[in-house]
Amino acid sequence: MDFKLKNVPSQKGRIAIVTGANNGIGFETTLGMAQYGFKVVMACRNMAKAEKAKADILQKLPNADLDTLQLDLSDLDSVRAFAKNFKDHYSQLDVLINNAGVLIYSGKKNAAGIELQFATNHLGHFLLTNLLLDVMPDYSASRIVALSSLAHKTAKIHFDDLNGEHIDDAEAVYGQSKLANLMFADELNRRLKKSGKNLIASAVHPGGSFSGLFTEMSKGFRYYMFKTLSPLLLNSNTAAAKPALFAALSPDVKGGEYFGPQGFKEFKGKVGFARRSDYSKRKDVAERLWQLSEEMTGQSFL
Repeated sequence: MDFKLKNVPSQKGRIAIVTGANNGIGFETTLGMAQYGFKVVMACRNMAKAEKAKADILQKLPNADLDTLQLDLSDLDSVRAFAKNFKDHYSQLDVLINNAGVLIYSGKKNAAGIELQFATNHLGHFLLTNLLLDVMPDYSASRIVALSSLAHKTAKIHFDDLNGEHIDDAEAVYGQSKLANLMFADELNRRLKKSGKNLIASAVHPGGSFSGLFTEMSKGFRYYMFKTLSPLLLNSNTAAAKPALFAALSPDVKGGEYFGPQGFKEFKGKVGFARRSDYSKRKDVAERLWQLSEEMTGQSFL
């Protein structure tokens, strides 16, 4: 399977949200969606960076239809404010791409005491999707796309230590958050179908990409090693955005599918079905995660 952007017809009149749209994969995803006529709402934490990214896209694509709205996914009050703001300006949403994420574990927590990666990468998107679902038309072209990661493969959900306070490997906390993204998409799709809805939820991973990697990594041996080897191993941000664009736009996509690059170790290559861990397929874990997410956000969902 390979997705060719040139095969996508004009999407003029449709509206999309891309979270974390101001840089990396989010920027390229926004550009790709705008190329095919979407009105793209760039949901970003830093509005100065959002406006700069908007200007950069307009330089490349002068006819792009873009809007910027403030969203801090680590803050559930900000998520609620964003949803209200969006609904005050727009009556419908056709595609939601839950792209934004925190990459490097810092041990920091949000105001509610939740570790930032889990709060931003999973809980914020869980609540955002919940709050926007009622304005998404119920047909198969309506899409919810979650960005997971290869890091999910070695992860599990630490229900007794979500903040990672007793986990030796800091990267396991990131893996947990990206596993949660994948399992959320799966469980959301199951619940949508059980409710008789036609809109589609799916997940993707970008492979290995440059996005946010060097800006968040401290300069040391690992930094310079990755900087040297990355062109050989990693996707460009443009290529890394293709799985999300495929999931958002292809008429061949079915709910609950998972897409990513097909090359060596799934780091780069043509878009196709991605491999997932056995743990990520566990419905009991997905259901428990869903229930916990409802409790932590204070809002029931489907």
